[in-house]
Amino acid sequence: MRGKLLILIAVLLYGLNQTSIAQAPNKEKTTIKVLSFNILHGATMKNDFNLDRLAQVIIDADPDLVAMQEVDFKTNRAKKYDLVTELGWRTKMVPIFAKAMSYDDGEYGEGILSKKSLISSRNVALPYSKGHEPRAAVEVTIALNNNDTISFVGTHLDHEEGVDRDNQAIKINEAFANNKYPTILAGDLNATPESSTIKILEKVWKPSYGNNPEPTYPSSNPRIKIDYVMFTPMNRWTVIDTEVIRDTVATDHCVYLVTLQLNY
Repeated sequence: MRGKLLILIAVLLYGLNQTSIAQAPNKEKTTIKVLSFNILHGATMKNDFNLDRLAQVIIDADPDLVAMQEVDFKTNRAKKYDLVTELGWRTKMVPIFAKAMSYDDGEYGEGILSKKSLISSRNVALPYSKGHEPRAAVEVTIALNNNDTISFVGTHLDHEEGVDRDNQAIKINEAFANNKYPTILAGDLNATPESSTIKILEKVWKPSYGNNPEPTYPSSNPRIKIDYVMFTPMNRWTVIDTEVIRDTVATDHCVYLVTLQLNY
């Protein structure tokens, strides 16, 4: 009898152990650091076109992905530099530029830097009305260290409140809501948290700031929040940390750094 009891206990313990193993997560938690950075076409607040200063902001923040706005590509005012490639070289990150419009004998638009190589990319033109600047949303898809795949979208919405900015938000929702992979949206949205533009985006994206939308503009004395990191699907991401970085020389915006955890 004693022998049978010991065998039964052993079988039960083995079963419990197997159940524990089966329920254990197969993957370690993955964190992603993303940065939204309006680079003021490289001018800096001293108007000295100091790309090393901009690069140092990125290096110090140590993000996995950077969404850059007000990016020049070989314009006269940017001394014919390809700003994304120059900053990619300085930070040892993969660069990609997305054209929103032709400007000053070159191009103007969005930029992304990535620590990982790109699986794919696309540039989505956003709607705009006559007399307003064309806008774009650039997306890259990357594989992380554990082979999880995510997408990252950088954008810069119209600087005037109204139909254009709201329509641009609607287009972003249409373009990326059904993405195959968990997706992060970052950029200068030129809209405050209570605006109709952000309310439109919140139908698809969850903001990273929760109940504490720290101001991000201007960098000299931040009073309003217009720089964002958002994500979808909402249950696939957890906000670990947010930081508003004030550098009053590098740009007129604060730089917004967010650390996210990818949930399984």
